[in-house]
This record gives sequence, structure tokens and C-alpha cells, in this order.
Amino acid sequence: MSIQLVRPKPTRILVLNPNSSQSMTDGLLPVINSVDLGPTVEVHAFTAPEPSPASINNDEDLGLSTSVAWDYLRLNKPEQWDGILVACFSVHPLVRNIATCVPRMPMPATGIFEASVLAAMSLTDRNRKERWGIVTTGKFWEEHLSQGVAMELTGDSSAPFGPHSPFAGVESTGLNASDFHHGVDPAVVTKKIKEATKRLLAKGTERSRVTCIVMGCAGMAGLEETIRSAASEGYGEKFANEELHVVDGVRAGLMQIDQMIKNGRLRPRQSIV
Repeated sequence: MSIQLVRPKPTRILVLNPNSSQSMTDGLLPVINSVDLGPTVEVHAFTAPEPSPASINNDEDLGLSTSVAWDYLRLNKPEQWDGILVACFSVHPLVRNIATCVPRMPMPATGIFEASVLAAMSLTDRNRKERWGIVTTGKFWEEHLSQGVAMELTGDSSAPFGPHSPFAGVESTGLNASDFHHGVDPAVVTKKIKEATKRLLAKGTERSRVTCIVMGCAGMAGLEETIRSAASEGYGEKFANEELHVVDGVRAGLMQIDQMIKNGRLRPRQSIV
């Protein structure tokens, strides 16, 4: 007689911050704790060590953070985790590395960028011509994230977005990810986020409104009310609080990686005889 698995073991998720800013990881904790994943889900957070940059602002930073975080994972038994969420809002190479190279096949892995795209698409109604867009940090990310969205939606990073596309584009604040936690006056941070939010919302029309905004940086975790405040100033409280969706990538990523793990467990398992 075979032994039958009746209830899966508890789930262990690693939220991996590939930059070396512990304060940024600390800023994710309230969001992580706000997601109801159930009592059997453990979430652990990890900050990459130096020489990974404290803020990922360009291609060079992406490459260095990938190398440092990947070396750590390979030396610390990544198979101990049931799934890994990469907490960098970018097309981060770590997502592919983990999903394809970890000695646990397949290892559920996603990034907060990929999860946010799926969340935004599910929250906007194309029949009602609703659109979504991203508010992010520096100018570099406008092209990087636009190409990433094009790849996610069409499989072609160079695909153009026309006026009828559900994607309204990317607006940058001119800040770095680290600026959200230290070094910049909070009033300046609020002002720049509001300005970028208003520019993005202005891309909508009466017939094709921007009804979903993605916070395009892990450092923006917890700043949803700043975006809603900007929307209220331009479009009224009803729109800001009842009609506008604001996607937090960490929250979206945790819910998605949890489902990826659970769906993977539905695959037939070999019985122990």
C-alpha cells in the first residue's frame, strides 16, 4: 500500500532584494506583512551584500546586482525555498536565472515587475478602453520598462504602443530608489511622485481613461496614498478612492508567487511505495 500526500508542507517564499540597501528591504516589510497568504506560508526577506549597488539605476547596476545575488543563492541552497520573488522593478536577469538554473525544476520565480504587469492587465477593462501605466524613478527606466512591457504583452520588446494600447506609458520622478528612504526631503519625494502621477493620468481621455497606476520601484512600497492624493487633486476624490487602482509590485508579486507554488503542487506526484 502506498503512502499518500494528504496536505502539502508549509510554503517558504524568499523575497530577494538584489541591491544592498537594508533600509529598502526594511521598507518592504509592512507591505509583506499586509498580504494575507495564510498561516502555512513563511516569507523571508534577503538583502544582497556589497558590492551590489545600494540603488539599481542602470544596466551596469542590473548586471552587478545579478552577479552578487546569484553567487549568494548558489552557495546557500536555493532549493530550500519553494519560490523566490525578485524585489526589483525591472526586467531583472535574476528572474530567468532562478527559474531556469536552480537545481529544483522548475523553481517558481517571478519579479515585482512581471507580477505588476499581470495585475494591471487584470484590473483594466479593455472593453471600456481603460488604460494603465507606470510611475517610476529615473529617466533610464522609461525606455527599459516600456520595452519590458512590450515583451510581456507581445513577445517583442520593440513593439510600439499605439493610442489604443492598454499601456499608457512610463513617467519618471527623477529620483533614485534609495531616495525614498534617505537623503531626500520627504516633501520633495511627495512632490515629484505627484507630478509624475498627474502626467500619467493626463494621458487619458474621457473615452480612454488611465484607471490603474503601477508603482514602478520597490522603494515606493507603501506610498499608495501619495498617488491617490495626486489623483484626487486632479480628478476628484471619487475617482482617486473608488475608481483608480494602484498596484504595489511587492504585494502583487507575493500573491502571484504563492499561486505559482500552489499550482505547481497540483502536478501528479510519484507515490512512495
